[in-house]
Amino acid sequence: MIEAKGIKKSFGQLQVLKGIDFSSEKSEVVAIMGASGAGKSTLLQILGTLSTPDEGSLVIDGTDVLKLDRKKLAEFRGRKIGFVFQFHHLLPEFNSVENVMIPALIADTPASEAKKRAMELLTDLGLAERFDHKPSQLSGGEQQRVAIARALINNPAVVFADEPTGNLDSATKEDIQNLFLSLRDRYNQTVIIVTHDPDLAKACDRCLQMKDGLFID
Repeated sequence: MIEAKGIKKSFGQLQVLKGIDFSSEKSEVVAIMGASGAGKSTLLQILGTLSTPDEGSLVIDGTDVLKLDRKKLAEFRGRKIGFVFQFHHLLPEFNSVENVMIPALIADTPASEAKKRAMELLTDLGLAERFDHKPSQLSGGEQQRVAIARALINNPAVVFADEPTGNLDSATKEDIQNLFLSLRDRYNQTVIIVTHDPDLAKACDRCLQMKDGLFID
C-alpha cells in the first residue's frame, strides 16, 4: 500500500529526516513512536502528501505521488487519503453530518449521496443520536469519532492519524484505540498512527521507533 524509500527532509540547517525507508501492507495498522523532535509528524505529513521530501521516493496504492502536479496530487489526496488529528479540526458552525460530508462534497459527490454515506458512517461509529449536534455539544470522544467518520467518507486507501488519543481521558482513549483497530476489520483500512501512547502502539500490527530522523531497532 505504501512504499517510501530514502526520505530526507531538512528545515534550514536542521535535517529532520535522514533517509527513511518505510512500507506498509494493505489493511495493516502501524504505529510510529519516538520522542518529540524525532521526526514522526514530519514523516507522517510526507507520507500523507501534505509535505514534499527533499529526497526520496513515495508510492501509495500504486501511484508515484511525487510525480503528480499540484492539482492531481490534491485530487489523489482527496480520494485516497484520510486524516485524523489530535485536535479534531471540526468546523464549529456545522453539525456532525455536515462535518463528515465536507470531504465528499469537495470530491464532487452529490449532496444526497454524501449525506447518506455520512449518516451510515456515524451510525456505524455509534453516533446515530448525534447527527444534528455541533462540535460544542459533543464530548471529546464523540468529536474524535466524527473526525474519524470524516476521514473515511471518501473510502480512502490509507488513514493517517497524528496523536489521535493524545487529548482524551483514559476511558475515552481506550474506546478510540479499539475503534482505530477495528477500522481494518470494518473497512479494510490501512492505518498509520503517530503516537506517544504505548498501549495504542502495542495493540497495532507493528510498532516502529524513531530517533533523530531514523528508525531504530
